Parts: sequence; structure tokens; C-alpha cells
Amino acid sequence: MSVLQQRVLVLNRSWRPIQVTTVRSAVTRVYQGTARFVDPETYATHAFASWKEAARFAHEAVRFLRGPGWTMAVPEVIVLRHYDGFHRERVRFTRRNVYARDGNTCQYCGRERATKDLSLDHVIPRSRGGRSTWENLVVACHGCNRRKDNRTPAEASMRLIRRPVRPRWTPAPLRGGSGEVPASWEAFLSELYWNQELNT
Repeated sequence: MSVLQQRVLVLNRSWRPIQVTTVRSAVTRVYQGTARFVDPETYATHAFASWKEAARFAHEAVRFLRGPGWTMAVPEVIVLRHYDGFHRERVRFTRRNVYARDGNTCQYCGRERATKDLSLDHVIPRSRGGRSTWENLVVACHGCNRRKDNRTPAEASMRLIRRPVRPRWTPAPLRGGSGEVPASWEAFLSELYWNQELNT
């Protein structure tokens, strides 16, 4: 992957994480003056010119962008200068996202399976008025799905390991494909976790 395609965490003006962008987009935003680079160790913010100057003293930076006569540390975090709102991402109701919510794990027997060995089950069967919603669909292995058949879990003497709910926006969408989070993001994501309002 090109350095310009690597991930950068975007914070809104109140320093809450709102999205992930590419190095190319982050550098462009800072160059245009709509954002500033963030030093994740000191939390100092930098405009384009001061970030280039700071690169001369960055002994820990492993990756650099280079141009004719200049060097710049690859940014990992930027903060927007004018966006105050809190971005709440709506998780699309798709088969892929239901599987992701349930971690490719049968919600009856608790075994993680390959996607091909799983299906979607309506907790309240469609024949009984059950709808296809976040709160009524779970991932089930073929064996458990056959065993439950056209019954409710109680009628089939089966227990859900976790009640199905609509996913809320969390730092998870900010993670990479394998779930890793760069160390420079941890403090910002931790703040989001601890300061998020709890459901009552």
C-alpha cells in the first residue's frame, strides 16, 4: 500500500474521533487550512509549514513524505478547524453487518464458523409476524437453525447467547481490516469510549 493511502484519524474541533481518511486527504486538508496535524505525543497542533519544520527534529518518525527540498513525517492524526458536531455513523442493515455484529458466531451454540456454514435466523419467525430487523435477526449455524425450525427460542428450548440489538457507532469502524488500531490513536479512542453517554 502506498504511504499516501495509509490511514489517518480525523478529530472534530472538539477533539472527538469522527472518521478515518488517507494520508493524501489529510495532507490536502491541512495544506488548504481546514485542518491541522496533531502530534500524538504532545497534542501540539501544526500547520503545513510547522509540521515540515518539526520533521527535522522527529527522531522517532519511521515514515516520511519527501518532496523537492522538503521532508515531512507521515501524519497519523489531524484535527478539523471548523467542524463542531459529533458525527454519528448509521450502521447499514445488511447481511454482512449482521454477521459482523455477531462475529460470525452462532448465537445459539456459541461456535464461530465460516460464513458458508452460517445463516440468518429470525428470532420470532416470519410466519409469526417477526420482521427482518436488527433486533430480530441473528446469525445461526445450519444445525441450530434446523433445530429451532419455525419456533421461538423458548419453544425450541434454546437460549440466545446475546440479545440482538442495533449496533451503535463506536470506535470499531475506525479499526483496520484486522481490528488493529495504531498506538497514536489510542488516547483519542479511549476518550470517546469513556465519555460516550450510556443508555439508561
